[in-house]
Amino acid sequence: MELAVRIASAQLQGRTRSRRQIVAGPLVGLLHDEDVWFLSGVLAAEPGVAFDPEEVPWALDTLRKAFAAEGRWLSAELIEEANPGLADALAAEGMTIASRPPLLAVEPTGLRSPEPPAEVTASIVRSPEEQAEADRVAIASYGDEDVASSFKEDPADGGSVLIRWDGVPVATALWTAVADGVTEIAGVGTLPDYRRRGLGAFATAFATQAAFDRAGATLAWLTPGDDGSDRVYRGIGFAPAATAVHLGDPGGHLDSLR
Repeated sequence: MELAVRIASAQLQGRTRSRRQIVAGPLVGLLHDEDVWFLSGVLAAEPGVAFDPEEVPWALDTLRKAFAAEGRWLSAELIEEANPGLADALAAEGMTIASRPPLLAVEPTGLRSPEPPAEVTASIVRSPEEQAEADRVAIASYGDEDVASSFKEDPADGGSVLIRWDGVPVATALWTAVADGVTEIAGVGTLPDYRRRGLGAFATAFATQAAFDRAGATLAWLTPGDDGSDRVYRGIGFAPAATAVHLGDPGGHLDSLR
């Protein structure tokens, strides 16, 4: 539970840097100025603190109204072990639990970096121009223009990596803003024609090592999208640390949370 609380607290600290907060009982709504659905959402307001079930209905109603007022769809990301029972309480009030993926984490001593093919080079994104290259790979990988990221000057605020095959950008990954030494690894994407060559594992490991070396992170975590990516991440040292719970109100982008 201690590790789960640390990750949930760091996630909250990191996201509040760039989002407006609406605290409602055991929940906090985080509204990003950019109208991209996954940039705004709900987290537990007090990781590691028991919640009052009687507060959940009015808290959720408050956030639904606040999000609706700005035309935003309501979704939530929780860590089960940090706030046991909160996800089920939200589901009882009409939210849909879309998935409960394992939350995997790794410390610097546990990370294993795979040897890339000879044709592959890797670099940390160091300019807006390089970020645009990484964004093009991410967009093509996910088929979604909303996955583009902004360039960060300070690695502690997050960063991206770019993997090239014979000089051609083919894979990317990113780390998020570091809080309490914790960062999330996300946005792992490989162009369709270059999949099943180990590039996802290499990009993930390279981004994680960059977060350790350049951003001061001492713990990295992620949630796999499926069993295949789960095996890839465990193969480079990530191990189960907790259970993530992704929820959303009916409609919206529920399929993207699965």
